[in-house]
Amino acid sequence: MTARAPGIAPGRITPEDAAQNFSDLHPPFAPHEAAVAADRCYFCYDAPCIAACPTEIDIPLFIRQIQAGHSENAAETILKANILGGMCARVCPTEQLCEEACVREAAEGKPVEIGRLQRYATDTLMAAGVHPFSRAALTGKRVAVVGAGPAGLACAHRLAMHGHDVVLYDGKPQPGGLNEYGIAAYKTPDDFAQAEVDWLMQIGGIELKTGQRLGDQISLDALRDEFDAVFLGIGLGGVNALRAEGEDKDGTRDAVDFIAELRQADDLTALPVGRHVVVIGGGMTAVDAAVQSKLLGAESVTIAYRRDRGSMSASRYEQDLAASKGVRLMFNVQPKAIHGNSAVREIELEYTVQGEDGLAPTGETTRLPADQVFRAIGQRLDGAPDGLRLDGNKIAVDADGRTSLDGVWAGGDCAAGGDDLTVTAVAEGRDAAESIHAALAG
Repeated sequence: MTARAPGIAPGRITPEDAAQNFSDLHPPFAPHEAAVAADRCYFCYDAPCIAACPTEIDIPLFIRQIQAGHSENAAETILKANILGGMCARVCPTEQLCEEACVREAAEGKPVEIGRLQRYATDTLMAAGVHPFSRAALTGKRVAVVGAGPAGLACAHRLAMHGHDVVLYDGKPQPGGLNEYGIAAYKTPDDFAQAEVDWLMQIGGIELKTGQRLGDQISLDALRDEFDAVFLGIGLGGVNALRAEGEDKDGTRDAVDFIAELRQADDLTALPVGRHVVVIGGGMTAVDAAVQSKLLGAESVTIAYRRDRGSMSASRYEQDLAASKGVRLMFNVQPKAIHGNSAVREIELEYTVQGEDGLAPTGETTRLPADQVFRAIGQRLDGAPDGLRLDGNKIAVDADGRTSLDGVWAGGDCAAGGDDLTVTAVAEGRDAAESIHAALAG
């Protein structure tokens, strides 16, 4: 945690406020609500929603199964394609994926609520304690999966299903990756991320080792010597710098660290937050940090983004959610300087304009009071093992997730070509597992 700066304090909300503010963002469907929602589906033969899903879930089939009263069968349909279907139903931007492609959306402006129906099915199955998958005959092959985030979990589960033994390493105390440490608490209440991991591990054949970080406790060379294959789902450990004067002052920190601290807090009322908070960035992390700051009792919260609204990677739904919680959104501004003595007191923002040669500052500035500034301007890969070819700032992979090193695959946020979504990471981990299985089978 950063040093406590003036204006950053705990106790801005009561326990009752915390319980209400961080309750489930989208309450689950009751059975009759799910039936009504399922009835709206046209069950398209050439369903565009399937093509819009990175894991290609057969959406019309699972909705028809819900409609017929077979919710656990619907869940199995979902989980065959996306083993983390429960989490994806909660956190994926369905409004930009399957629901945006829905025929009802085109015709009426109101899509079938695919995400909530997916959650209804997977929650029903998990509540019943059912794990519908079993392992194939054991192959005698061992695979190391480094990183227990969405990509690593999906890869490990699929490999275990194929009969391989998996050792799953993660540097954090708990598995789950960003599902556990990096997503707003109001999207996954009741410790759902850990419950989903526990459910996934019922497949058997997966040994979990936490507190094992690549480059520290374990090395890629040693893993390649010990195992028949290695999958890297190590995520992105670093956060880009603001490159603004004064960004080292107390009260400035990475948004991902703030969210992780909040997610692991036993008492949200004891979590310190600024009176005036500014979040720099335009993605989901920026929105999650801003909204949760407001829910923790910050008086004013501003998201400052250097481009226009349409360029934000956070969906319009998420932008509107932030605004509905009292977050101010500023566009075409970038940080110029952070002012104060040893701690943040103000942030100076410079207006920008999009020209022929890219984004350019205009010279016009404005200042906002701030005692807490969060960086949410993208993450970078830290400490890539020697010998791995990089594509930009990520690990270069082919269509099957193979890296430049024999016997090593990669997927998720650390691999080039993805879009940093949970559902995409799941698809990449699953597909890499199929490639590894094919290679091990000769």
